[in-house]
Amino acid sequence: MGIILWIIFGALVGWIASIIMKTDAQQGALLNIVVGIIGAVIGGYIMNLFGETGTTGFNLYSFFVALIGAVVLIGIVRSLKRL
Repeated sequence: MGIILWIIFGALVGWIASIIMKTDAQQGALLNIVVGIIGAVIGGYIMNLFGETGTTGFNLYSFFVALIGAVVLIGIVRSLKRL
């Protein structure tokens, strides 16, 4: 996937994850992109632990994998902020 698609994909995933986790008002567009891209990496790692493939491109499966990773990332950051 090219860098432009990673940015678009990250923005979409980060935005949806921030809506799910109710942090949309605290995050800007740049943070949504970062959360989405890192979430894709985390989601790919989680899926590899279960024996499945990670993100495979710009498709629905990869979207859900990245979304899972982004939600996990936001949850981890939230729990670390409370400490």
